[in-house]
Amino acid sequence: MALRLAARSAIRATAIPSRALSTAAVSDLDRAKSVENFEAVLNKFAEIRACAVLRTATSEACPKAMQAAIDGGFKIAEFTLTTPDCLTHLSDFRAKYDGDVMVGCGTILTTEDAENAIDAGSEFIITPVMLPDVIEWCAARNIVCVPGCQTPTELVMAYRHGAPLQKLFPGVAGGPMWVKAVSSALPFLSINPTSGVDLDNAGEYLKHGAASVGLVAPLFDPVAIANGDYDTIAKNAEKVMANVREVGPYIRK
Repeated sequence: MALRLAARSAIRATAIPSRALSTAAVSDLDRAKSVENFEAVLNKFAEIRACAVLRTATSEACPKAMQAAIDGGFKIAEFTLTTPDCLTHLSDFRAKYDGDVMVGCGTILTTEDAENAIDAGSEFIITPVMLPDVIEWCAARNIVCVPGCQTPTELVMAYRHGAPLQKLFPGVAGGPMWVKAVSSALPFLSINPTSGVDLDNAGEYLKHGAASVGLVAPLFDPVAIANGDYDTIAKNAEKVMANVREVGPYIRK
């Protein structure tokens, strides 16, 4: 038992914790957030555990699809920059649901993208790949950044650069069992699988060690969006959120 505890302590010692900086430490930086804001975002992820990740081909479909997901029970919404007028829609939903639904921006590739997203009202930043400059820009300002990672090495490096949540993207062979193996070996990680998660297996990912999950095409069925069938998206949301709620909240590390 003593050896196990020592080994776990050694693992933690090699990882640089992703923690908020004091408000005083970031007060001189543009767009800086408070410690309380940083913690509130992470607490929301821990409580809700599922994010609706939307990418639409047209601007018109975007607010209708996201509204359907929210009507179905989602409380965390990610608008991706590949969607036309993404930041306008993000800003509109932030104003409409501030304090109830948490909104963030995805497909962030540069610090300039991050600046524009924060200015539009984004409460968190998502990147598709592991971008140290974006992670560090966010970490210095107490902005929660969830970077895309493919391997255990990238997950750890994202954590060391200051990402408190690490997005697993794209999906990996092994699914929930892969997450279980990695989160057991590297318990300081908080993994957010976003590709390969569907309406039925979202709960399995959470049961096997994922901190939260992202739902993309399985939630926002492209055929349903093309046909203007937003009732189907609301029903998809109801189904997946029922599976997520069954698992319960995440205990933050």
